[in-house]
Amino acid sequence: MAAPKKYRAPVLADVAKAAGVSVPTVSRVLNGTKYVAPELAQRVNQAVAELGYRPNGAARSMRSGKRTLVSVLAGATANYGYARTLEGIETAAQRAGMSVSITVVESADDEHVQRAVDLALSQPTAGVVVLEFDRAGIEAAMALPEGLPAVVAGGGSRRTGAVPAALIDEGAAGRQVTEYLLRLGHATVHHIAGPTEGKPSGRTEGWRSALQAAGAPVPAVMNAEWDATSGYRWGERIAGLDDVTAVFCANDDIAIGLMRALSDRGIHVPGDVSVVGFDDQPLVALWRPSLTTVDQDFEDLGARAFELLSRLVDGEADLAASVATPQLVVRESTAPPSGISMS
Repeated sequence: MAAPKKYRAPVLADVAKAAGVSVPTVSRVLNGTKYVAPELAQRVNQAVAELGYRPNGAARSMRSGKRTLVSVLAGATANYGYARTLEGIETAAQRAGMSVSITVVESADDEHVQRAVDLALSQPTAGVVVLEFDRAGIEAAMALPEGLPAVVAGGGSRRTGAVPAALIDEGAAGRQVTEYLLRLGHATVHHIAGPTEGKPSGRTEGWRSALQAAGAPVPAVMNAEWDATSGYRWGERIAGLDDVTAVFCANDDIAIGLMRALSDRGIHVPGDVSVVGFDDQPLVALWRPSLTTVDQDFEDLGARAFELLSRLVDGEADLAASVATPQLVVRESTAPPSGISMS
């Protein structure tokens, strides 16, 4: 059996040969810099289509002086919030005729951070968006050189420093969740928080401030990882407690793990314990019971980050943060505590 042919991307010379014109003629047609007879232009465009030729964006940006690449630095790409934010950036960039390069920051170690920043900036980038969801992202944002157009995207309602930010106000959402559960009649709300990432958690701060404002007891925070297994382990502990009637989880994965552990031990959600998640991942609406959660519009976050970066690249300065408040989505996993009617 013959070895398969290796793919070779067509170049300008291939287009010129197929169209029966010179390389400079092809260049003039593609760049639109000089007049070319319509018949020649048609031949060139037909050859481009038949060969699948794609212009070299880096070379083109060097000639025009306008860069069309956006570099994104992220501590992860597979996690739900990261992936949807990247999707928002890519969609907005595509509409603007720009492309996106993604560089993963392996950890918050100085070596990994600097390697990722160097790799991202080795390309002809117009500017950088940093996903500041974790410690690696925070460190990457701090390692960027001054003067580079850069924007961060993450949680919060404000950010110190000169780098503009697109934000989701997690604190407001944490307050909203806690106030809702208190209105249902729960004496307090327990909280399973995610890992600390080098900055205060808006979700936890919002939960605590709502309890304090209501004069309700503030239970000790239960710290977990971001995965369902960690939520399950906390569910095993909560199942043995009599004073827990409502739990606010830092994300949907934790909430799903918690509910499974409670169910395995004969504890009903929401009859015995109400559970709220955070993120509104696609499948939680189909869980039984369907999960009350907070809808974070990550695609919008990515689009807002790209818009800020575009304005920076165009020369605007002193840009205010772009802040959106996520919304509580009430489903079947929450109810008044046993013995209390809302009628």
